[in-house]
Amino acid sequence: MGEGEKTRLVAWSRELRGVHDRLREALTVTRQALAAGEPVEPATRDLLLFCHGFCIALTAHHEGEDRHLFPAIAEQYPWLRDTLYYLRQDHSMIAHLLLGLQEAVARAAPPPELHQHVEGVAAIMESHFRYEERQLLTVLETLALGTDPDVVLGPL
Repeated sequence: MGEGEKTRLVAWSRELRGVHDRLREALTVTRQALAAGEPVEPATRDLLLFCHGFCIALTAHHEGEDRHLFPAIAEQYPWLRDTLYYLRQDHSMIAHLLLGLQEAVARAAPPPELHQHVEGVAAIMESHFRYEERQLLTVLETLALGTDPDVVLGPL
């Protein structure tokens, strides 16, 4: 394998870590918008803005993994199919939590309820990211996948 090919392959693991870090940063901004909110009305507007962007980015990331990354991993590393199944289950759970958060923000739920939704998403998201990184980063260093990283991992 030539040096250019090795660099391209290793880039998948860096891409995943980078996207996860940017999603963590987006969650931090969302938390800050919620924490800064006195009175509640401006906080809800800011949270709506940040939540909308964060929710779209996280959803796009998981949809890209489900459509492109996980099938490629399953084909090249069939022994990881159970891991991929659990990761897809996490994606479904996170999508459900994001929907609850979006609905709470849209109806201007009280701050304690908004905090509960944000922290629920944060806990599951972080657990999911850590598991995914432990299970897949090494595999991603050798994965042959000739697709645009924005399509595979989302536009972050």
